Amino acid sequence: MTAILSNPRARRLFLSRHLLLRPEGGPARGADLSALLDGLGFVQVDSVNTLARAHDLILWSRRGRYRPEALQRHVARDRAAFEHWTHDASVIPMDAYPLWRLKFARDEARMRARWSAWRREGWHAELDAVLAHVEAHGGTSSSDLGKDEKKNSQGWWDWHPSKTALEFLWRSGRLAVARREGFRKVYDLSERVIPDEHRTAVMAEDEALDRALSAALARLGFATHGELAAFFDIATPAEAKAWAAAALASGRAVPVEVEMADGALRPCLAAPGALDEAASLPEPSNRVRILSPFDPALRDRARAERLFGFHYRIEIFVPEAKRRYGYYVFPVFQGDRAVGRIDAKRDGETLAVRAFWPEPGVRMGAGRIKALEAELERLRRFTGLSEVAFAEDWLRAAA
Repeated sequence: MTAILSNPRARRLFLSRHLLLRPEGGPARGADLSALLDGLGFVQVDSVNTLARAHDLILWSRRGRYRPEALQRHVARDRAAFEHWTHDASVIPMDAYPLWRLKFARDEARMRARWSAWRREGWHAELDAVLAHVEAHGGTSSSDLGKDEKKNSQGWWDWHPSKTALEFLWRSGRLAVARREGFRKVYDLSERVIPDEHRTAVMAEDEALDRALSAALARLGFATHGELAAFFDIATPAEAKAWAAAALASGRAVPVEVEMADGALRPCLAAPGALDEAASLPEPSNRVRILSPFDPALRDRARAERLFGFHYRIEIFVPEAKRRYGYYVFPVFQGDRAVGRIDAKRDGETLAVRAFWPEPGVRMGAGRIKALEAELERLRRFTGLSEVAFAEDWLRAAA
């Protein structure tokens, strides 16, 4: 008989694997930052900065002493992590670089097929020219190239040819992000950025897939094969399905029925011992946490909705008149549940709270409001702002 993991225990295990169950100490730099990145698997990088950038807020949510310059040093000086693609642009522990060699090859094949379909003439020469420029001049950003180029309406996001070439060479592994200036990527040859021990490591395809899928299961706690494939976006769903069947047959994984927020049972697999771990985890902290919209715990929106009953979408690309909440609204958790969402932004030197919508059934009593105010004060200190200010009608009706 397949074991059942109750929803409260599933939420607790999931948050524990995402390092959100209880506050943890640590300087969030050097070895501690390496351990934090390894525990998460990756941290998504995003340019929106209404209050704090996504990657910084993700790390701060888990280490209150984290400061943005620590991640910059980690990538650009210490070479302890690298930037590349999972489901989106991310910072990834350097130890995982050998796995990405498979992703480089697969992404390059897909990109070449796509470019051929566009029938772009001369793009091979553009790649060669950009690569030669980087080899001769070192660190190169998109602003260093293509000043007289016309955009290609069929290219990636309507980019200039040289910008597209830089991204192609990065995605295929020949260039690496050496550093960022502001938020602009500065590329250099991979051999000048990635330490040799990681860059030259050779791993067979089946070993890379096994390591990637095993790592995904360890970080999720429990998952379907589709969720495992989507975690790093290295394995295909078919490869993940075959791996899951083999892992179950060999005892490297066990079947489990996970109770969702609505009471439905979802067939998943888990690492042996995960159910015992879930049963022994401590009660979650009662701290209110304001999370990044791109937090790893919420990256898979459908999964988060099934597990927590929390329907969350980013409305950046929704026309203003059609937005239900706002341009960039932050999820708010307390303990092991989603308690609401908050519209807060930087306004000069003020952290301006424009609205908070509690989830249905969440009562905003004095204690919870005080806990929310305490989190906003922590966030104010992190962002270097001088005060928190609440709009007159900031506390809204339930979402």
